[in-house]
Amino acid sequence: MVRARLLISGIVQGVGYRWSCRREGQGIGVTGWVRNLPDGRVEAVAQGTREQVEKLIKWCYRGPEEARVTDIAVTYEETLEDFRDFGIR
Repeated sequence: MVRARLLISGIVQGVGYRWSCRREGQGIGVTGWVRNLPDGRVEAVAQGTREQVEKLIKWCYRGPEEARVTDIAVTYEETLEDFRDFGIR
């Protein structure tokens, strides 16, 4: 199991990014959450197998059709068993 924190920059708010990310995360089977930040970025925490987390990170670079992702800062953290699903905060 791995856990990654993503800080996603670009045109990622007001384009359905969180909703699309939640749907993608649930489909992949990761747990965690996604939320908007006051500075215009989106933050996500994803936990699962390395393959699952990497698959979500790859999707995050594309995002929904209207999004324009310019950068993602990924930080790996200690894995914790504290999520039941992948949701929006």
